[in-house]
Amino acid sequence: MFSTITAGAIHGINSYLIGVEIDVSQGLPSFNMVGLPGAEVREAQERVKVALKNSGIKIPPSRITVNLSPADLRKEGVSIDLPVAVGILACMGEIEKESLEGCFIIGQLGLDGEVRAVSGVLPMIRKAIESGIKTCILPYDNAMEGAVCAEDARIIGVRNLTECIAYLNSDAKERDRLIPPAKVDIDRIFADEEGDDNLDFADIYGQSALKRAMEIAAAGFHNVLMIGPPGAGKSMIAKRLPGILPPLSLEESLEVSTIYSVAGLMPPGKALITKRPFEAPHHSITASALTGGGKIPRPGVISLSHRGVLFLDEIAEFSRTTLDIMRQPLEDHKINIARAAGNYSYPAAFMLIAAMNPCPCGHYPDRGKCRCSQKQINNYMGHLSGPLLDRIDLSIDAPKVDYIELSGGSTASESSSSIRQRVLKAREIQKLRFKDANISFNSEMTPRDIEKYCKFGPSERRFMEKLYASMDLSARAYHRIIKVARTIADLDGSENIQECHLAEAACYRMNDPRQKSYME
Repeated sequence: MFSTITAGAIHGINSYLIGVEIDVSQGLPSFNMVGLPGAEVREAQERVKVALKNSGIKIPPSRITVNLSPADLRKEGVSIDLPVAVGILACMGEIEKESLEGCFIIGQLGLDGEVRAVSGVLPMIRKAIESGIKTCILPYDNAMEGAVCAEDARIIGVRNLTECIAYLNSDAKERDRLIPPAKVDIDRIFADEEGDDNLDFADIYGQSALKRAMEIAAAGFHNVLMIGPPGAGKSMIAKRLPGILPPLSLEESLEVSTIYSVAGLMPPGKALITKRPFEAPHHSITASALTGGGKIPRPGVISLSHRGVLFLDEIAEFSRTTLDIMRQPLEDHKINIARAAGNYSYPAAFMLIAAMNPCPCGHYPDRGKCRCSQKQINNYMGHLSGPLLDRIDLSIDAPKVDYIELSGGSTASESSSSIRQRVLKAREIQKLRFKDANISFNSEMTPRDIEKYCKFGPSERRFMEKLYASMDLSARAYHRIIKVARTIADLDGSENIQECHLAEAACYRMNDPRQKSYME
Protein backbone atom coordinates (compact mmCIF):
# COMPACT_ATOMS: atom_id res chain seq x y z
CA MET A 1 0.00 0.00 0.00
CA PHE A 2 1.17 3.49 -0.85
CA SER A 3 0.24 6.96 0.40
CA THR A 4 1.52 10.53 0.09
CA ILE A 5 1.29 13.30 2.69
CA THR A 6 2.14 16.96 2.05
CA ALA A 7 4.40 18.41 4.73
CA GLY A 8 6.88 21.28 4.97
CA ALA A 9 10.51 22.03 5.73
CA ILE A 10 12.64 25.10 6.31
CA HIS A 11 15.64 26.28 4.29
CA GLY A 12 17.13 29.39 5.90
CA ILE A 13 14.22 31.75 6.45
CA ASN A 14 12.11 30.27 3.65
CA SER A 15 9.89 27.21 3.53
CA TYR A 16 9.23 24.63 0.86
CA LEU A 17 6.73 21.79 0.59
CA ILE A 18 7.89 18.21 0.81
CA GLY A 19 6.07 15.07 -0.19
CA VAL A 20 6.20 12.34 2.46
CA GLU A 21 5.75 9.15 0.41
CA ILE A 22 5.13 5.95 2.41
CA ASP A 23 5.07 2.41 1.13
CA VAL A 24 4.08 -0.50 3.41
CA SER A 25 4.66 -3.91 1.83
CA GLN A 26 5.32 -7.53 2.70
CA GLY A 27 8.88 -8.60 3.37
CA LEU A 28 11.44 -8.65 6.12
CA PRO A 29 10.37 -6.15 8.82
CA SER A 30 12.26 -2.88 8.33
CA PHE A 31 11.81 0.89 8.49
CA ASN A 32 13.87 2.83 5.95
CA MET A 33 13.92 6.57 5.30
CA VAL A 34 15.41 8.04 2.14
CA GLY A 35 15.53 11.50 0.57
CA LEU A 36 18.48 13.09 2.42
CA PRO A 37 17.03 12.92 5.96
CA GLY A 38 19.00 14.62 8.75
CA ALA A 39 19.72 12.97 12.09
CA GLU A 40 16.49 14.19 13.71
CA VAL A 41 14.48 13.04 10.71
CA ARG A 42 16.02 9.55 10.76
CA GLU A 43 15.15 9.24 14.45
CA ALA A 44 11.49 9.79 13.56
CA GLN A 45 11.08 6.11 12.77
CA GLU A 46 11.55 5.15 16.43
CA ARG A 47 9.30 7.93 17.71
CA VAL A 48 6.58 7.00 15.22
CA LYS A 49 6.62 3.26 15.99
CA VAL A 50 6.44 3.75 19.76
CA ALA A 51 3.85 6.56 19.49
CA LEU A 52 1.59 4.33 17.37
CA LYS A 53 1.98 1.43 19.84
CA ASN A 54 1.15 3.63 22.83
CA SER A 55 -1.86 5.05 20.96
CA GLY A 56 -3.29 1.53 20.69
CA ILE A 57 -2.30 0.85 17.09
CA LYS A 58 -0.21 -2.20 16.27
CA ILE A 59 1.93 -2.15 13.15
CA PRO A 60 2.09 -5.63 11.58
CA PRO A 61 5.56 -6.90 10.61
CA SER A 62 6.14 -5.11 7.31
CA ARG A 63 8.69 -3.44 5.14
CA ILE A 64 8.12 0.32 5.55
CA THR A 65 9.84 2.75 3.18
CA VAL A 66 9.55 6.52 3.57
CA ASN A 67 10.75 8.83 0.82
CA LEU A 68 11.05 12.58 1.36
CA SER A 69 10.85 14.51 -1.88
CA PRO A 70 12.46 16.49 -3.39
CA ALA A 71 15.29 14.09 -2.70
CA ASP A 72 18.11 16.55 -3.43
CA LEU A 73 17.38 18.87 -0.46
CA ARG A 74 18.49 17.88 3.01
CA LYS A 75 15.64 17.68 5.55
CA GLU A 76 16.25 18.74 9.13
CA GLY A 77 14.06 19.05 12.21
CA VAL A 78 11.25 17.02 13.71
CA SER A 79 8.19 18.31 11.87
CA ILE A 80 7.64 15.18 9.74
CA ASP A 81 6.87 12.80 12.66
CA LEU A 82 3.11 13.28 12.40
CA PRO A 83 2.86 13.05 8.57
CA VAL A 84 4.91 9.82 8.62
CA ALA A 85 2.58 8.32 11.24
CA VAL A 86 -0.54 9.41 9.32
CA GLY A 87 0.90 8.03 6.08
CA ILE A 88 1.55 4.63 7.66
CA LEU A 89 -1.99 4.56 9.03
CA ALA A 90 -3.36 5.40 5.57
CA CYS A 91 -1.39 2.50 4.10
CA MET A 92 -2.81 0.21 6.80
CA GLY A 93 -6.36 1.36 6.07
CA GLU A 94 -6.81 3.03 9.43
CA ILE A 95 -7.34 6.40 7.68
CA GLU A 96 -9.17 7.00 4.42
CA LYS A 97 -6.76 8.27 1.77
CA GLU A 98 -9.43 10.57 0.35
CA SER A 99 -9.40 12.54 3.62
CA LEU A 100 -5.75 13.44 3.05
CA GLU A 101 -6.31 15.19 -0.28
CA GLY A 102 -5.52 18.91 -0.10
CA CYS A 103 -4.26 18.46 3.47
CA PHE A 104 -0.98 19.76 4.94
CA ILE A 105 0.36 18.02 8.08
CA ILE A 106 3.30 18.80 10.39
CA GLY A 107 4.10 17.93 13.99
CA GLN A 108 6.52 16.25 16.38
CA LEU A 109 5.45 13.09 18.20
CA GLY A 110 6.15 12.16 21.78
CA LEU A 111 6.42 8.49 22.70
CA ASP A 112 2.95 8.64 24.27
CA GLY A 113 1.40 9.91 21.05
CA GLU A 114 1.36 13.57 22.08
CA VAL A 115 1.73 16.03 19.18
CA ARG A 116 4.31 18.60 20.22
CA ALA A 117 5.14 22.05 18.88
CA VAL A 118 7.68 22.56 16.10
CA SER A 119 9.68 25.52 14.80
CA GLY A 120 9.04 27.40 11.57
CA VAL A 121 5.26 26.98 11.51
CA LEU A 122 4.51 30.48 10.22
CA PRO A 123 6.53 30.29 6.96
CA MET A 124 5.45 26.67 6.36
CA ILE A 125 1.75 27.50 6.67
CA ARG A 126 2.16 30.56 4.45
CA LYS A 127 3.84 28.39 1.79
CA ALA A 128 1.12 25.74 2.04
CA ILE A 129 -1.67 28.31 1.63
CA GLU A 130 0.12 29.93 -1.32
CA SER A 131 0.16 26.46 -2.92
CA GLY A 132 -3.62 26.19 -2.66
CA ILE A 133 -3.89 23.92 0.38
CA LYS A 134 -7.11 24.50 2.36
CA THR A 135 -6.62 22.33 5.46
CA CYS A 136 -3.54 22.39 7.69
CA ILE A 137 -3.13 20.01 10.63
CA LEU A 138 -0.46 21.02 13.12
CA PRO A 139 0.31 20.87 16.85
CA TYR A 140 -2.25 22.53 19.10
CA ASP A 141 0.45 24.78 20.59
CA ASN A 142 1.24 26.13 17.11
CA ALA A 143 -2.39 26.60 15.99
CA MET A 144 -2.66 30.33 16.79
CA GLU A 145 0.66 31.02 15.07
CA GLY A 146 -0.48 29.18 11.96
CA ALA A 147 -3.87 30.94 11.92
CA VAL A 148 -2.23 34.36 11.54
CA CYS A 149 -1.83 34.01 7.79
CA ALA A 150 -4.82 31.74 7.13
CA GLU A 151 -7.83 33.68 5.94
CA ASP A 152 -9.55 31.01 3.84
CA ALA A 153 -7.70 27.89 5.03
CA ARG A 154 -8.68 25.81 8.06
CA ILE A 155 -5.99 25.55 10.72
CA ILE A 156 -6.56 22.47 12.88
CA GLY A 157 -4.58 22.12 16.09
CA VAL A 158 -4.36 18.55 17.45
CA ARG A 159 -3.08 17.54 20.88
CA ASN A 160 -2.31 13.89 20.19
CA LEU A 161 -2.25 11.24 17.50
CA THR A 162 -5.63 9.82 18.50
CA GLU A 163 -7.26 13.23 18.04
CA CYS A 164 -5.68 13.57 14.60
CA ILE A 165 -6.97 10.15 13.51
CA ALA A 166 -10.48 10.95 14.76
CA TYR A 167 -10.52 14.23 12.84
CA LEU A 168 -9.37 12.68 9.55
CA ASN A 169 -11.83 9.79 9.84
CA SER A 170 -14.83 11.98 10.66
CA ASP A 171 -17.36 13.17 8.11
CA ALA A 172 -16.49 16.47 6.42
CA LYS A 173 -19.57 18.10 7.92
CA GLU A 174 -18.63 16.98 11.43
CA ARG A 175 -14.96 17.96 11.38
CA ASP A 176 -15.40 21.61 12.39
CA ARG A 177 -17.59 20.53 15.29
CA LEU A 178 -15.03 17.97 16.41
CA ILE A 179 -12.07 20.40 16.25
CA PRO A 180 -13.02 24.01 15.45
CA PRO A 181 -10.49 25.72 13.16
CA ALA A 182 -8.19 28.17 14.95
CA LYS A 183 -8.94 31.85 14.42
CA VAL A 184 -7.06 34.97 15.48
CA ASP A 185 -8.10 38.60 15.61
CA ILE A 186 -4.99 40.44 14.45
CA ASP A 187 -6.41 43.86 15.28
CA ARG A 188 -7.10 42.63 18.81
CA ILE A 189 -3.56 41.29 19.15
CA PHE A 190 -2.08 44.70 18.31
CA ALA A 191 -4.62 46.56 20.42
CA ASP A 192 -3.87 44.44 23.50
CA GLU A 193 -0.16 45.23 23.39
CA GLU A 194 0.91 47.63 26.13
CA GLY A 195 4.19 49.46 26.53
CA ASP A 196 6.63 48.83 29.36
CA ASP A 197 5.87 51.62 31.82
CA ASN A 198 8.95 50.75 33.85
CA LEU A 199 11.29 52.04 31.15
CA ASP A 200 10.60 55.71 30.56
CA PHE A 201 12.76 58.59 29.35
CA ALA A 202 11.45 60.57 32.32
CA ASP A 203 13.87 58.49 34.44
CA ILE A 204 16.86 60.01 32.61
CA TYR A 205 18.13 63.21 34.23
CA GLY A 206 20.15 65.57 32.05
CA GLN A 207 21.63 64.31 28.76
CA SER A 208 19.29 66.51 26.71
CA ALA A 209 21.58 66.33 23.65
CA LEU A 210 21.74 62.54 23.86
CA LYS A 211 17.96 62.27 24.18
CA ARG A 212 17.57 64.55 21.16
CA ALA A 213 19.85 62.24 19.16
CA MET A 214 17.78 59.23 20.22
CA GLU A 215 14.59 60.98 19.11
CA ILE A 216 16.11 61.60 15.67
CA ALA A 217 17.34 58.01 15.51
CA ALA A 218 13.90 56.64 16.40
CA ALA A 219 12.15 58.83 13.84
CA GLY A 220 14.44 57.83 10.95
CA PHE A 221 15.77 54.45 12.14
CA HIS A 222 19.34 55.73 12.21
CA ASN A 223 22.41 54.09 13.75
CA VAL A 224 23.87 55.74 16.86
CA LEU A 225 27.22 55.67 18.68
CA MET A 226 27.32 57.04 22.25
CA ILE A 227 30.70 57.92 23.75
CA GLY A 228 31.00 58.75 27.42
CA PRO A 229 32.31 57.72 30.86
CA PRO A 230 30.78 54.90 32.92
CA GLY A 231 27.55 55.84 34.69
CA ALA A 232 26.58 58.58 32.24
CA GLY A 233 23.33 56.80 31.34
CA LYS A 234 24.20 55.29 27.95
CA SER A 235 22.70 51.88 28.69
CA MET A 236 19.64 53.38 30.41
CA ILE A 237 18.83 55.47 27.36
CA ALA A 238 19.40 52.59 24.93
CA LYS A 239 17.02 50.33 26.87
CA ARG A 240 14.33 53.02 26.73
CA LEU A 241 14.66 53.54 22.99
CA PRO A 242 12.04 50.86 22.05
CA GLY A 243 9.48 52.87 24.02
CA ILE A 244 9.64 55.74 21.51
CA LEU A 245 9.94 53.70 18.32
CA PRO A 246 6.96 53.57 15.92
CA PRO A 247 4.88 50.38 16.28
CA LEU A 248 5.40 47.47 13.94
CA SER A 249 3.14 47.38 10.91
CA LEU A 250 1.43 44.06 10.12
CA GLU A 251 3.90 43.38 7.31
CA GLU A 252 6.86 44.10 9.60
CA SER A 253 5.31 41.99 12.35
CA LEU A 254 5.01 39.02 9.99
CA GLU A 255 8.66 39.44 8.95
CA VAL A 256 9.86 39.47 12.56
CA SER A 257 7.51 36.65 13.60
CA THR A 258 8.79 34.48 10.74
CA ILE A 259 12.37 34.88 11.95
CA TYR A 260 11.45 34.05 15.54
CA SER A 261 9.34 31.11 14.37
CA VAL A 262 12.22 29.63 12.38
CA ALA A 263 14.59 30.19 15.31
CA GLY A 264 12.15 28.46 17.68
CA LEU A 265 11.93 31.58 19.84
CA MET A 266 8.26 32.46 19.42
CA PRO A 267 6.94 33.22 22.96
CA PRO A 268 4.49 30.53 24.20
CA GLY A 269 0.87 31.39 23.51
CA LYS A 270 1.73 34.24 21.11
CA ALA A 271 0.59 34.31 17.52
CA LEU A 272 2.70 37.29 16.46
CA ILE A 273 5.65 39.40 17.56
CA THR A 274 4.04 42.82 17.88
CA LYS A 275 6.84 44.79 19.55
CA ARG A 276 10.09 45.82 17.95
CA PRO A 277 12.90 43.46 19.03
CA PHE A 278 15.68 44.62 21.34
CA GLU A 279 18.81 42.47 21.40
CA ALA A 280 21.80 43.24 23.62
CA PRO A 281 24.47 40.50 23.21
CA HIS A 282 27.53 40.27 25.46
CA HIS A 283 30.84 41.36 23.95
CA SER A 284 32.09 37.76 24.07
CA ILE A 285 29.54 36.69 21.43
CA THR A 286 30.97 34.66 18.57
CA ALA A 287 30.72 35.64 14.93
CA SER A 288 28.51 32.63 14.23
CA ALA A 289 26.06 33.54 17.00
CA LEU A 290 25.91 37.10 15.72
CA THR A 291 25.36 36.29 12.05
CA GLY A 292 23.60 32.94 12.30
CA GLY A 293 24.47 29.59 10.83
CA GLY A 294 25.63 26.46 12.59
CA LYS A 295 25.32 22.82 11.56
CA ILE A 296 21.57 23.35 11.22
CA PRO A 297 21.50 27.02 10.10
CA ARG A 298 19.43 29.31 12.28
CA PRO A 299 19.07 33.10 12.36
CA GLY A 300 21.65 34.93 14.50
CA VAL A 301 21.32 37.92 16.80
CA ILE A 302 21.58 40.31 13.84
CA SER A 303 18.49 38.78 12.23
CA LEU A 304 16.66 38.53 15.56
CA SER A 305 17.08 42.33 15.72
CA HIS A 306 15.31 42.77 12.36
CA ARG A 307 13.01 45.82 12.42
CA GLY A 308 14.26 46.53 15.94
CA VAL A 309 17.32 47.51 17.95
CA LEU A 310 20.71 45.81 18.24
CA PHE A 311 22.44 47.33 21.26
CA LEU A 312 26.18 46.75 21.56
CA ASP A 313 27.28 47.99 24.98
CA GLU A 314 31.03 48.47 25.36
CA ILE A 315 31.40 48.05 21.61
CA ALA A 316 35.18 48.52 21.80
CA GLU A 317 35.38 45.25 23.78
CA PHE A 318 33.92 43.23 20.89
CA SER A 319 36.48 41.60 18.62
CA ARG A 320 37.21 43.65 15.52
CA THR A 321 36.46 40.66 13.31
CA THR A 322 33.02 40.30 14.87
CA LEU A 323 32.27 44.00 14.45
CA ASP A 324 33.34 44.12 10.81
CA ILE A 325 30.90 41.33 10.03
CA MET A 326 28.13 43.90 10.49
CA ARG A 327 29.38 46.15 7.69
CA GLN A 328 27.55 44.28 4.94
CA PRO A 329 24.17 43.79 6.73
CA LEU A 330 24.17 47.45 7.85
CA GLU A 331 24.36 48.46 4.21
CA ASP A 332 22.31 45.75 2.47
CA HIS A 333 19.82 44.97 5.29
CA LYS A 334 20.39 41.26 4.86
CA ILE A 335 23.09 38.75 5.72
CA ASN A 336 24.24 35.97 3.42
CA ILE A 337 25.73 32.76 4.77
CA ALA A 338 27.45 30.12 2.65
CA ARG A 339 27.66 26.60 4.07
CA ALA A 340 28.31 23.16 2.64
CA ALA A 341 24.58 22.44 2.98
CA GLY A 342 23.68 25.49 0.87
CA ASN A 343 23.46 29.26 0.80
CA TYR A 344 21.21 31.06 3.26
CA SER A 345 19.97 34.65 3.34
CA TYR A 346 18.47 36.21 6.47
CA PRO A 347 16.87 39.68 6.75
CA ALA A 348 18.82 42.19 8.86
CA ALA A 349 17.19 45.64 8.73
CA PHE A 350 18.11 46.67 12.28
CA MET A 351 19.02 49.86 14.10
CA LEU A 352 22.51 49.69 15.59
CA ILE A 353 22.87 51.46 18.94
CA ALA A 354 26.43 51.30 20.28
CA ALA A 355 28.00 52.62 23.46
CA MET A 356 31.65 52.95 24.41
CA ASN A 357 33.99 54.66 26.86
CA PRO A 358 36.43 57.36 25.65
CA CYS A 359 39.40 55.30 26.88
CA PRO A 360 40.13 51.89 28.45
CA CYS A 361 39.52 53.15 32.00
CA GLY A 362 36.59 55.29 30.87
CA HIS A 363 37.53 58.59 32.53
CA TYR A 364 39.28 60.55 29.76
CA PRO A 365 39.57 63.58 29.53
CA ASP A 366 39.46 63.82 33.35
CA ARG A 367 43.21 63.52 33.94
CA GLY A 368 42.54 63.46 37.66
CA LYS A 369 41.13 59.96 37.22
CA CYS A 370 42.40 58.79 33.82
CA ARG A 371 45.80 57.06 33.82
CA CYS A 372 45.69 55.85 30.21
CA SER A 373 48.58 56.73 27.93
CA GLN A 374 48.07 58.48 24.61
CA LYS A 375 48.88 55.27 22.77
CA GLN A 376 46.32 53.31 24.81
CA ILE A 377 43.62 55.88 24.10
CA ASN A 378 44.42 56.00 20.39
CA ASN A 379 44.41 52.20 20.15
CA TYR A 380 41.13 51.99 22.06
CA MET A 381 39.35 54.59 19.92
CA GLY A 382 40.83 53.02 16.79
CA HIS A 383 39.24 49.66 17.57
CA LEU A 384 36.27 50.58 15.39
CA SER A 385 37.18 50.41 11.71
CA GLY A 386 36.60 53.34 9.39
CA PRO A 387 34.09 51.45 7.19
CA LEU A 388 32.01 50.58 10.28
CA LEU A 389 32.08 54.17 11.56
CA ASP A 390 31.00 55.34 8.11
CA ARG A 391 27.76 53.45 8.69
CA ILE A 392 27.04 55.29 11.95
CA ASP A 393 24.58 58.14 11.36
CA LEU A 394 24.81 59.90 14.73
CA SER A 395 27.86 59.94 17.00
CA ILE A 396 27.11 61.75 20.26
CA ASP A 397 28.92 62.50 23.51
CA ALA A 398 27.37 61.29 26.77
CA PRO A 399 29.09 63.50 29.39
CA LYS A 400 28.99 62.99 33.12
CA VAL A 401 25.68 64.22 34.57
CA ASP A 402 25.83 67.35 36.75
CA TYR A 403 24.71 67.11 40.36
CA ILE A 404 21.90 69.66 39.86
CA GLU A 405 20.42 67.61 37.01
CA LEU A 406 20.89 64.33 38.84
CA SER A 407 19.18 65.61 41.99
CA GLY A 408 16.18 66.81 39.99
CA GLY A 409 16.93 70.47 40.56
CA SER A 410 16.76 71.33 36.87
CA THR A 411 13.84 71.06 34.45
CA ALA A 412 11.85 67.82 34.72
CA SER A 413 12.71 65.17 32.15
CA GLU A 414 10.36 64.62 29.24
CA SER A 415 8.45 61.33 29.21
CA SER A 416 8.67 58.65 26.53
CA SER A 417 5.03 59.18 25.54
CA SER A 418 5.54 62.84 24.59
CA ILE A 419 8.74 62.05 22.65
CA ARG A 420 6.96 59.19 20.90
CA GLN A 421 4.21 61.51 19.69
CA ARG A 422 6.75 63.57 17.76
CA VAL A 423 8.37 60.42 16.42
CA LEU A 424 4.99 59.11 15.21
CA LYS A 425 4.26 62.39 13.41
CA ALA A 426 7.61 62.15 11.61
CA ARG A 427 6.85 58.52 10.80
CA GLU A 428 3.52 59.49 9.20
CA ILE A 429 5.32 62.02 7.03
CA GLN A 430 7.70 59.29 5.86
CA LYS A 431 4.84 56.86 5.17
CA LEU A 432 3.19 59.46 2.95
CA ARG A 433 6.47 60.31 1.22
CA PHE A 434 7.41 56.70 0.50
CA LYS A 435 3.91 55.34 -0.24
CA ASP A 436 4.96 54.38 -3.78
CA ALA A 437 8.45 53.14 -2.82
CA ASN A 438 9.69 50.09 -0.98
CA ILE A 439 11.05 52.23 1.86
CA SER A 440 9.94 52.39 5.49
CA PHE A 441 12.33 54.95 7.03
CA ASN A 442 14.61 57.74 5.85
CA SER A 443 17.68 55.65 6.70
CA GLU A 444 16.73 53.15 3.98
CA MET A 445 17.01 55.66 1.13
CA THR A 446 19.51 54.93 -1.63
CA PRO A 447 21.54 57.70 -3.35
CA ARG A 448 18.91 57.76 -6.09
CA ASP A 449 16.14 58.11 -3.50
CA ILE A 450 18.06 60.97 -1.88
CA GLU A 451 18.11 62.84 -5.19
CA LYS A 452 14.34 62.39 -5.45
CA TYR A 453 13.21 63.06 -1.88
CA CYS A 454 15.90 65.34 -0.41
CA LYS A 455 16.00 68.42 -2.58
CA PHE A 456 17.37 71.66 -1.13
CA GLY A 457 18.13 75.18 -2.28
CA PRO A 458 21.34 76.92 -3.42
CA SER A 459 22.40 77.98 0.11
CA GLU A 460 22.00 74.44 1.43
CA ARG A 461 23.94 73.10 -1.52
CA ARG A 462 26.81 75.54 -0.88
CA PHE A 463 26.76 74.56 2.79
CA MET A 464 27.11 70.86 1.94
CA GLU A 465 29.89 71.63 -0.52
CA LYS A 466 31.92 73.37 2.20
CA LEU A 467 31.09 70.63 4.69
CA TYR A 468 32.18 67.88 2.31
CA ALA A 469 35.58 69.51 1.84
CA SER A 470 36.23 70.63 5.42
CA MET A 471 35.26 67.29 7.02
CA ASP A 472 36.81 65.19 4.24
CA LEU A 473 33.64 63.12 4.02
CA SER A 474 33.26 59.87 2.15
CA ALA A 475 30.35 59.54 -0.28
CA ARG A 476 28.58 57.30 2.23
CA ALA A 477 29.02 59.79 5.09
CA TYR A 478 27.79 62.61 2.83
CA HIS A 479 24.59 60.74 2.04
CA ARG A 480 24.05 59.77 5.67
CA ILE A 481 24.24 63.43 6.77
CA ILE A 482 21.53 64.25 4.24
CA LYS A 483 19.34 61.36 5.45
CA VAL A 484 19.67 62.51 9.07
CA ALA A 485 18.86 66.08 7.99
CA ARG A 486 15.75 64.76 6.23
CA THR A 487 14.62 63.18 9.51
CA ILE A 488 15.31 66.38 11.48
CA ALA A 489 13.24 68.31 8.94
CA ASP A 490 10.42 65.79 9.36
CA LEU A 491 10.49 66.27 13.13
CA ASP A 492 10.25 70.01 12.53
CA GLY A 493 7.38 69.53 10.10
CA SER A 494 9.40 71.14 7.31
CA GLU A 495 8.79 70.02 3.75
CA ASN A 496 12.24 71.12 2.61
CA ILE A 497 15.64 70.47 4.19
CA GLN A 498 17.05 73.73 5.48
CA GLU A 499 20.56 74.76 6.38
CA CYS A 500 19.85 74.45 10.13
CA HIS A 501 18.83 70.82 9.60
CA LEU A 502 22.04 70.07 7.72
CA ALA A 503 24.10 71.83 10.40
CA GLU A 504 22.57 69.75 13.19
CA ALA A 505 23.08 66.53 11.22
CA ALA A 506 26.72 67.50 10.59
CA CYS A 507 27.27 68.09 14.32
CA TYR A 508 26.50 64.42 14.99
CA ARG A 509 29.09 63.45 12.40
CA MET A 510 31.72 65.73 14.03
CA ASN A 511 31.64 63.53 17.14
CA ASP A 512 32.89 60.62 15.05
CA PRO A 513 36.09 59.32 16.71
CA ARG A 514 37.91 60.00 13.44
CA GLN A 515 36.78 63.64 13.35
CA LYS A 516 37.11 64.53 17.02
CA SER A 517 40.48 64.76 18.71
CA TYR A 518 40.62 62.92 22.01
CA MET A 519 44.14 64.05 22.72
CA GLU A 520 43.64 67.77 23.33
